[in-house]
Amino acid sequence: MEPAHVVVFSRTTDYRHASIPDGIAAFRDLGQEHGFTVEATEDPAALTAGLPGSAAVVFLSTSGEVLDSAARAALRAYVEGGGGFVGVHAAACTEYDWPWYGELLGARFTRHPEIQPGVLRVEDHGHPATAHLPSAWTLTDEWYDFGASPRGRVRVLASADESTYEGGGMGADHPLVWCRETGTGRSFYTALGHTPEAYADPAFRRHLLGGVTWAGGGAWGAPEPG
Repeated sequence: MEPAHVVVFSRTTDYRHASIPDGIAAFRDLGQEHGFTVEATEDPAALTAGLPGSAAVVFLSTSGEVLDSAARAALRAYVEGGGGFVGVHAAACTEYDWPWYGELLGARFTRHPEIQPGVLRVEDHGHPATAHLPSAWTLTDEWYDFGASPRGRVRVLASADESTYEGGGMGADHPLVWCRETGTGRSFYTALGHTPEAYADPAFRRHLLGGVTWAGGGAWGAPEPG
């Protein structure tokens, strides 16, 4: 049996996160540890050619308009045909003029306060991305606000506790991690992952592993029930 294959796409045409190389390295390490191969690319044509047969595609802090029409068509066909999509952090700052992508992701980034410590409240421990996390996880990140809460359209896994940091703009309902099914495909999003240091954190790496294994249908690793 061939090992599962994951495409990590990190093209940017707007703000570029310094943590992208650390994220790619983390996914490669996870692949070596859990038996899946990783192809890292910033070429939209690679999505057209490389998505068929892949277990999941990761948009790793992409930003701006990063896809041409062929890559858009390939991504949509892939997900609606049963593929897995994972959005990490600035993936929510991507393809603003493509409504389908907004639906796939679940919400659009609007703003963030200064990077600072805060608390993530885990709402759902029944998913492999959050099963290992404490109910209140303190970490330092860039606490994204979104245009609207996706609750009701997605399965919310964890939310920001705005009482634990300064400058939050969404109030009591502030999801940061969620997932949903799209046709026969699956979409997972985490707003975490701004800092390079995050990708060296074993808890965050397991969070990413749980997201990608769930999106890919649990084809590798040892995901908890989801």
